[in-house]
Amino acid sequence: MLGYLFQCRVALLDAIRRIKEQESFRVTIETLDDVAFETDGSPTELLQVKHKIRREGSLSNASADLWKSIRVWVDGFTTCKWSSDTAYYLITTARAERGSIASCLRADLQRDVEQARRGLDEVARTSSNRDNESAYTAYRSLSQADRRLLVEQITVLDGFSDIVSVDRDLRRELALVVKRELIESLITRLEGWWFGRIIVYLQGTKGEPIQSEEIDAQLERLRRQLREDNLPIDQDLRDLEIDEAAFNFHPFVEQLRLIDLINKRIITAMRQYYRASSQRSRWLREGLILVGDLAVFDKHLREEWETRFDEMMQRVGTETAELEMRMAARDLYKWAEQEDSLFIRPECREPFVSRGSLQILSDRLLIGWHPEFQQRLECLIEEGTL
Repeated sequence: MLGYLFQCRVALLDAIRRIKEQESFRVTIETLDDVAFETDGSPTELLQVKHKIRREGSLSNASADLWKSIRVWVDGFTTCKWSSDTAYYLITTARAERGSIASCLRADLQRDVEQARRGLDEVARTSSNRDNESAYTAYRSLSQADRRLLVEQITVLDGFSDIVSVDRDLRRELALVVKRELIESLITRLEGWWFGRIIVYLQGTKGEPIQSEEIDAQLERLRRQLREDNLPIDQDLRDLEIDEAAFNFHPFVEQLRLIDLINKRIITAMRQYYRASSQRSRWLREGLILVGDLAVFDKHLREEWETRFDEMMQRVGTETAELEMRMAARDLYKWAEQEDSLFIRPECREPFVSRGSLQILSDRLLIGWHPEFQQRLECLIEEGTL
């Protein structure tokens, strides 16, 4: 599991780096290879990504990681799954031993493709490692010319950042996208989207790769949401399903029962309440908003409610029958259900924020719908019903 998470995070990191270079590409995960970057429908770079729990793990000449990668590449090479100029990368947290095959394939001045090929020939001919036997057989099936061509395309990136350190690299790549104090919020949401997108890709029957344009668009969407005039709305909260029984004795629910609201509308109110409460709490935890900002927003909502409530009270008077009071209250509540013009930030226009916040205020008995909501709810609280 850890290795798979590492693979996905490395793929995201590499994708962001490519986007900054204005590249257009597609990403596939665990098809053909661990990670593939394609241009015009053909893989241009194939990445085998290996994560070791201990960074000091070595990449020896008979390393399973090295030979498993070679077997995958040989299979694709011999079946023409990709072009002869496709680049192969082995990305690993392990270290290549000095003078080893892997060390000869680093992208540095000591790179020696011919020495690496001779080393691979020797290991494939003499090694008794049964775990690698299929890889040795596949490699030996190549002609000397094909072996040389294959090895020329291989680059080993050893000592790569581990799964935790990749986070630091992501921060560095995204440093100019948002303010420094918002980087954590950006990465959390970007990775949440990325992992979700990978799951959709792996479950899809068509196996549609992830487009670079999708990643770029998501980055831009998050950048806009993290501006000073906006706030991020998280998809997991939008999709939240609720346990209705958990809200049965909340004051805001009793307020709706008091005006004879049908159950379906009460469930909608529960959902709005929960989503708004969860989103507001998350904003506070991440420092995206201050308690004072929420207080100002709630005050604005309460003032809007007060204008409408006072108008209702003047209309119904003090001698109105209960049935008429409930009808008037339902008319008032219709405004709360449909409210979409009051924003906590100018560009944060998700309806559940204001509608759910009205339910939060109702739960605190700061606002209500029935003309006598305060007296009646306070009686229930005193009786211990709520």
